[in-house]
Amino acid sequence: MNKTPINIANSTVKKYKTRDPFQIAKEKNVILVYASLVDIRGFYQYFQRQHIICIDQNLPDQQKKFVCAHELGHMIMHKSSNAVYMDTQTFFNTNKFENEANEFAVNLLIPDCEIYDNKELTTGQLSRLLGYEETMIKLRLKSYQPDNQNAENDL
Repeated sequence: MNKTPINIANSTVKKYKTRDPFQIAKEKNVILVYASLVDIRGFYQYFQRQHIICIDQNLPDQQKKFVCAHELGHMIMHKSSNAVYMDTQTFFNTNKFENEANEFAVNLLIPDCEIYDNKELTTGQLSRLLGYEETMIKLRLKSYQPDNQNAENDL
């Protein structure tokens, strides 16, 4: 299997039978920390054989969910790079690892069936409906496959 963020997200959903990043983090024994962060929404760190995801406690719940999924993406795809990944307040990051984590997150959180069921909506409307930034909806739409309507991936 090609190890793209999309395929990794789909295999994660299949393995854990959920799209909930908090549940996945719990099952992977990730330490979740909520704190007031300045200029970043969250970060992932691997320290003393422990996976740690820190999320800004002041974010709305839907953004916390996205940040958790994004940081899980770093944990799963980039652990060996031994860096601290910070999710800044802007979505205009050109770092390859950040882009991959975003792609992982939107594919983990938004199943094809959600897009299919709302195909008449604009990206702005879909963004408001799902509660994710429009740039993230546009990123998810790039990997949308209307023929991929099997229930296994659409939990």
